[in-house]
Amino acid sequence: MPRRTATAEGRARSGGRLSREAIVDAAVALADRDGLGAVSMRRLAQELEVDPMSIYHHVRDKDALLVAMTDAVLARIEDADPGLDAPWTERLRAHIMAARRAVSGHPWAARILADQTDASPAVLRRLDQMLGIMRSGGCSVDLGHHAVHLLGSRLLGFSQDLFDDSERPQDEGPSPEQLAQWAVALPHVAELAMAASHAGPLGGCDDEFEFAFAVDVLLEGLERRRVAESGA
Repeated sequence: MPRRTATAEGRARSGGRLSREAIVDAAVALADRDGLGAVSMRRLAQELEVDPMSIYHHVRDKDALLVAMTDAVLARIEDADPGLDAPWTERLRAHIMAARRAVSGHPWAARILADQTDASPAVLRRLDQMLGIMRSGGCSVDLGHHAVHLLGSRLLGFSQDLFDDSERPQDEGPSPEQLAQWAVALPHVAELAMAASHAGPLGGCDDEFEFAFAVDVLLEGLERRRVAESGA
């Protein structure tokens, strides 16, 4: 039987009964250790040494479990606010980078968040916090609306790129033959492919520098738009 995690061992039962918190903690630990594909109700039951049906009393189904897992990760984002006296762009950047650190510690969470069609309670709380920072910094409701669309998943600490290369080994790029073909038919794509070099926990084109670069450029642009709107 697979070994139980330390967290599950310590909190598998509350008052002699299985708890939702223990189930989610065990699922997070399992995904961290063995990957998201290893997470199932049956495997969790083995980890917690309980009957599989008992898990369904606390978590409706696997989809609900995955949402609860990402909510648990988002709930662990450290408070990184530099203070109310700091510019709103600095405050927002600090919160975004704190989310980045949390999600980077659990790379599977980005995949779940990217696939969600409805915002979970933790995502909504996160969004409300980000909008509050923008409004307190003088951003209009309209600019805040545009900023949410512009920043997108970066508010949660990861980038949804044009192509998903998170499953590809980071050292695997176009073959020499492919580059030679591109050099003739797609010269600018070939130039970019040969020049770009990325490595990060959330995918080849979501490395730390690329993420911070995008956030900085977007925040600088939003601040210029705020100033223009206010006439300051």
